[in-house]
Amino acid sequence: MSFRFLGNAVALVTLAMAGSLSAKAEQAVADRIFRGGVIWTGASDRPDATAIAISKGKILAVGSEEEVSAYQGAITDFVDLKGRFLMPGFTDNHVHFEMGSNGLSQVQLRDAATPEEFARRIAEAAANTPEGAWVLEGAWDHELWGGELPDRAWIDEATADVPVAVTRLDGHMILANTKAMTLAGIGPDTPNPEGGVIVRDASGRATGVFKDNAIPLIMSAMTPLTDAAMEKIFKDGIAHALSLGVTQVHDMGYDWRSLETFQRLKAKDELKIRVYAFTPLAQWEKLEAYVDAHGRGDDQLRWGALKGFVDGSLGSTTAWFYEPYSDEPDTAGFPVADMDELEADVKGASSAGLHVTVHAIGYQANDKLLDIFERASEGRDPKDLRFRIEHAQHLTADAIARFAPLGITASMHPYHLIDDGRWAEKRIGAARLKGTYAIGSVMATGANVTFGSDWSVAPLDPIQGIYAAVARRTTDGKNPDGWIASEKITVAQALKAYTQNNAYAGFMDDRSGMLKLGYVADLVVLSENPFMVEPAALSDIKVLRTVVGGADLYMADSN
Repeated sequence: MSFRFLGNAVALVTLAMAGSLSAKAEQAVADRIFRGGVIWTGASDRPDATAIAISKGKILAVGSEEEVSAYQGAITDFVDLKGRFLMPGFTDNHVHFEMGSNGLSQVQLRDAATPEEFARRIAEAAANTPEGAWVLEGAWDHELWGGELPDRAWIDEATADVPVAVTRLDGHMILANTKAMTLAGIGPDTPNPEGGVIVRDASGRATGVFKDNAIPLIMSAMTPLTDAAMEKIFKDGIAHALSLGVTQVHDMGYDWRSLETFQRLKAKDELKIRVYAFTPLAQWEKLEAYVDAHGRGDDQLRWGALKGFVDGSLGSTTAWFYEPYSDEPDTAGFPVADMDELEADVKGASSAGLHVTVHAIGYQANDKLLDIFERASEGRDPKDLRFRIEHAQHLTADAIARFAPLGITASMHPYHLIDDGRWAEKRIGAARLKGTYAIGSVMATGANVTFGSDWSVAPLDPIQGIYAAVARRTTDGKNPDGWIASEKITVAQALKAYTQNNAYAGFMDDRSGMLKLGYVADLVVLSENPFMVEPAALSDIKVLRTVVGGADLYMADSN
């Protein structure tokens, strides 16, 4: 499926014809009317409609075609949906926009199923890499070839003087070649940093695999991308997002460069999606000062939110559990942050009026973070804080019960479950799977649950996330009835998690996430009605049109 940018398709060229209208009447005339389809508004008072009117980037009316026709006029552009399904645009609650966007043009390793194919693709990428540049990203998965971690010896000869630092798909491990390690000054005596691991073989030799807080040892040797290069890859990422119906992202920036890049694009009118930009929690005082000086942005680009970490990931055996891993019994994972410092940052940032969200994967990580959030919220309205746990992946029964009364959002990523479900039992054993990706259980408590991709860790595509949450069929085809099937949810629940629940989690619930009067006109048109297809077929649904602020910014050729 190909795509093209259409810019403002609203028929403003006929505005002159409306000159005779009174100011009052002009306000009531739609720029565009979509009709002739099935419209899911997401609003509980009127979830279904057949037509929608848009004026000046906002929703003017939603209802039947007869009701909405009252808003047509000489300037109105009519769009025939031809029976297609229209809904609010998708918000992705958690992306790493720089990594995901850069990865679009880097080596692709996600489906490299053997060590030989893994090494071949890296060698090919190195051969085509300009002098001085690195081979990066990749999103490799060692579970595809049985779980053996890669080794720099696999790629050293073929990559020669080209530095390589390719990332495991979860973002918590990299494989560096010898060239990259040399540039970074990594030697036989380099110690493990706190919260990180330099993997070594039986002889003590560093294999080239670096986990969590050891990763910056390598990345610090890289020459940062120029501003122009950042803008180019971000525009590629924006186009990719629009092709998938994503109209807004919550970007978990590792530093301030992502926010700065979004700001430059916005100044050039090249930021075609909405962005809620997060910066590192440890730098909350810098953000506090920035907000004091510059405010919090607008509906196109907002800031004032922070992202922290408790632990690593299940795939890298750095998620923090109470008991050791079944397949790596010398570790139970570990915190990547000093927990006292983390709590101080949460309390300081939230007291400063900033929005705090923190990554937690393992059972112990989630329990400890819930404790911190509970202490930080004492005497305060949870709606003012809207604390979020990013991933909330492994939850005890007690943890599941705590989200709703504490007003904490479970910011979850359903595609991970159909990926991790291939091998998670090997990591932690069958008994510890209860509470893993417990989406249905958390929703049943009334807690706010939101969805996203964690791109580039998983595909950005919300359709695949909906399929994962509803069908829970692992990517290896071995769980056709669903992995931990008791946690399946409905299509309606999945759509709400990608729209209005995300709007609440991003402080936009009064103007986004639903199709209702006065809300932003961010829409997506799908090839099929997801309520009318079998769960197994949800992944085949395609995005035909993406609308942001009333303007067509993506259309499939088949639309």
